[in-house]
Amino acid sequence: TANIVTDGNTANIVSDANTDNFMIDATAVTNIVVKEGKSVMHEVESNRLDGPPTRSYLGNKRGCQRDQVKHIDFRNKLYLAPLTTVGNLPFRRLCKEFGADITCGEMAMSHCLLAGQLSEWALLRRHSTEDVFGVQIEGEHPDAMSRCAELIANEVDVDFVDVNMGCPIDSVFNRGGGCALMKRKRKLKGILLGLTSVLDVPVTVKMRTGVETSRNTAHQLLPLCREYGAAMGAVHGRSREARYTHTADWDYLESCALAAGDMPVLGCGDVFGYADVARVASSRVAGCMIGRGALVKPWIFTEIKEQRSWDISSSERLDILRRFCNYGLEHWGSDAQGVERTRRFLLEWLSFLHRYIPVGILEQPQRLNLRPPPFIGRDHLETLFSSTNCADWIKITELILGKVPETFQFQPKHKANSYSPT
Repeated sequence: TANIVTDGNTANIVSDANTDNFMIDATAVTNIVVKEGKSVMHEVESNRLDGPPTRSYLGNKRGCQRDQVKHIDFRNKLYLAPLTTVGNLPFRRLCKEFGADITCGEMAMSHCLLAGQLSEWALLRRHSTEDVFGVQIEGEHPDAMSRCAELIANEVDVDFVDVNMGCPIDSVFNRGGGCALMKRKRKLKGILLGLTSVLDVPVTVKMRTGVETSRNTAHQLLPLCREYGAAMGAVHGRSREARYTHTADWDYLESCALAAGDMPVLGCGDVFGYADVARVASSRVAGCMIGRGALVKPWIFTEIKEQRSWDISSSERLDILRRFCNYGLEHWGSDAQGVERTRRFLLEWLSFLHRYIPVGILEQPQRLNLRPPPFIGRDHLETLFSSTNCADWIKITELILGKVPETFQFQPKHKANSYSPT
């Protein structure tokens, strides 16, 4: 128990050392810093809690009531999927310019947010052009996820909060988060009921078809998610076991949409052009979530809305990279550290971007999960853009950001650039 004096008034704070919950009996308290020396600011409204406090109170300024939850129409929208590392704010700005309707921040881990890690909180930042913006959080404990949601409700400007049920990474799965939630129904129930009780924005879920390829379970979980308050479900048409190989199962996504009833279900996987979206439009699936397709060609949103294939030139692509770097320097800083960070994120993006084959030299439409054959472009820059060599990607960054140090090295983090077995 501790006392805080603010503007002549005293507030008693009672902390539970076992759970990190804290309760406040306050008359006029603002700006409380709690949690083992890590600064996490909470604004608490000037009201007195009648009687002894009975719950952790983080000062939900919005006074969430479920009948006042904001409504978002997810149907028939182009949704840029949450993309770890590469789905950063500068990249999302580009996708908005190309026509994305909905954007979502990178996956943020609840335990890192609660620890006050600035790098994790930075993932929740929104740009002014993102008119419909959500954040995605990952976690395995209902209490931690609920506390995290309360912080988000107070500190972050978001239109919806997405629960990650699809991350296949071993470190996340083995801890019980991400795709492991598809096997932990009680935990999932606690998380969704907790989030929907403290948020006044929609709660959504993103999952895979299942954990094992041989056993699809998403169609069983979506009705439960709807029952627990989820406003929308997105399903990646692959299992955790498949990761990013094989073809997304859109026939199964149709079954998922049917099982979910009146809750909209968005499909994700292998969307790479307007023909893919047109096929979805005639199904029960409510819309498309676009991930790797936007990384390979962020102008995919323009192609879909204008129903055409864009034979984009190498100079136009270089201009896109320049815009990304300008946005990166604005976001991460224009000093040496900001330039280095912008370069690193550009290189991560180039590990996907090099897979694009210009429409003008294709004999048949490109498919996302088929390895493109080596080719010589229509000019030197187009050939350079298609290189699979990291050294060539570094050369591309030098065209915009200047020379790298002689000791500079880069290896992409992601395994999501996998191809189907041949």
